[in-house]
Amino acid sequence: QVQLVESGGGLVQPGGSLRLSCAASGSIFSTYYMRWYRQAPGKQRELVAGIVSDGSSNYADSVKGRFTIARDNAKNTVLLQMNSLKPEDSAVYYCNAGIMATSLRRGDYWGQGTQVTVSS
Repeated sequence: QVQLVESGGGLVQPGGSLRLSCAASGSIFSTYYMRWYRQAPGKQRELVAGIVSDGSSNYADSVKGRFTIARDNAKNTVLLQMNSLKPEDSAVYYCNAGIMATSLRRGDYWGQGTQVTVSS
């Protein structure tokens, strides 16, 4: 059984910062990609940032230069540092990971989501 647990969401003023964390736990053999998605009310879920095992990363144009994704392979953890936050960044943020379990079965896993609200 593999689980992803996010933390770090909350309310922040425009221009502020938050750091999201996602920890994968369970019978993990290897973690391939780790990503952050977000979904605002009435909108489709969108990819915010992703990182693979060699450290290569990619970002949505809307967050480039403001958000940074990082991972700790030993701890199966991914972080999302969000700076210069804007009201339009408000959404539920979801962690997503491609993981091979010790059973050698591959799966695509999702966390439960954490709310980020940017408002004065």
